[in-house]
Amino acid sequence: MAEMLAGKRILVTGAARGLGRSIAESAAREGARLVITDILDEELQRTAAELTEQGVPVEAYRVDQGDPESITEGFSRIAEGGALDGLVNNAAIATNVGGKTMMEYDLDLWDKVMTVNVRGVWLTTQAAVPLLAQSGNGRVVNVASDTALWGAPRLMAYVASKGAVISMTRSMARELGEQSITANAIAPGLTHCEATEYVPEERYRTYRDGRALKREQQPDDIDGTVLYLLSDWARFVTGQLIPINGGFVSR
Repeated sequence: MAEMLAGKRILVTGAARGLGRSIAESAAREGARLVITDILDEELQRTAAELTEQGVPVEAYRVDQGDPESITEGFSRIAEGGALDGLVNNAAIATNVGGKTMMEYDLDLWDKVMTVNVRGVWLTTQAAVPLLAQSGNGRVVNVASDTALWGAPRLMAYVASKGAVISMTRSMARELGEQSITANAIAPGLTHCEATEYVPEERYRTYRDGRALKREQQPDDIDGTVLYLLSDWARFVTGQLIPINGGFVSR
């Protein structure tokens, strides 16, 4: 059986670790040529080296999604490699953004989360569109969160940012369809990875007890859906949101 993403050049942001790394590794196993970015340069280069050792074609660039100049510089280098077939907007601030009520949030943290998780997704997609259009059938997959579907408490800035990603995806789909580019979003549940190590056990228990599939979610639980949305199998799927949370909450 042919590899799902054979020969496709796929960009995954926030790919140094966690969900992004898992998605990138799975895409590579399906034949993708990888472009990976992250602000964590040391971890990014280590991930790239490990993938290279496995024979995976990979380009790695340090990009700070909160900095427009960094995005512009990163894409000037990415463009040298030619067209993109897919973009996975995974990079986001998720660590140490919870625990405070809406009355306790400070303005700096709120603005930082919105800058990276919302503006950064917009600017990254904006920069990628010309390269996606070159491929003739580009794919955008935005990583949102099911917290925006059930309104997780003590996490308002993150919840609001991921709600914005869902809404932006629908608007992107309408605008980018004229260039044969699809745009969809996934909404993972609480996933065990480096970015969620700070989450209290009580929140993990809430998820486990509330899921139809009563176990903890792992990064690779998400990969299959992302690969599908990047593939030719999803060529007529756009503007959609797919929750991936073991049945904890639907849209």
